[in-house]
Amino acid sequence: MPRPVLTHPVPVVTMSIWKRHYSIAELARHAAAKSPVTLMGTLEMRYEAIGEDYLVMSMPVSPRTHQPMGLLHGGASVALAEEVGSVAANLCLPRDKIALGQEINANHLRGVRSGRITATARPVHLGGRSQVWGIEIRDDDDALICISRLTIAVGPRPPTATDIFPFAGESASGEPL
Repeated sequence: MPRPVLTHPVPVVTMSIWKRHYSIAELARHAAAKSPVTLMGTLEMRYEAIGEDYLVMSMPVSPRTHQPMGLLHGGASVALAEEVGSVAANLCLPRDKIALGQEINANHLRGVRSGRITATARPVHLGGRSQVWGIEIRDDDDALICISRLTIAVGPRPPTATDIFPFAGESASGEPL
């Protein structure tokens, strides 16, 4: 029996994974306050895009991120992967929870000497006590240079913890602006 032909469009339901909604400009503004003294600032990482289920960050490849043979250091790739995955993980949680990196692995697939690399984090698992994120890192030619998996522990936010990404209209301590 032939399959029926639909005569009306099928609605596509998309649902964002984010509990905190930010534009790229807002993420950059929040990070800029701390970035000069963090690894993110030192390695000149920046936010590039956010979608329904992904976050994208990039980083330049330069002598600052090279290993002695003039190639991108694997540790720099891992730092970018952990940054984008950790930020994404925290944006998926309500105010009373915190996401902390528990384990990360990476497979370095191709060397890079210059340009900019871009990391895209997407969730593999979003649970109440753990999250797993898959991160693909690509070069300027869109070639896959590294694939990483980040496991996150989810726990209660300590009362003294500063929230680098407060909800819109709140300060880092949760007070209204």
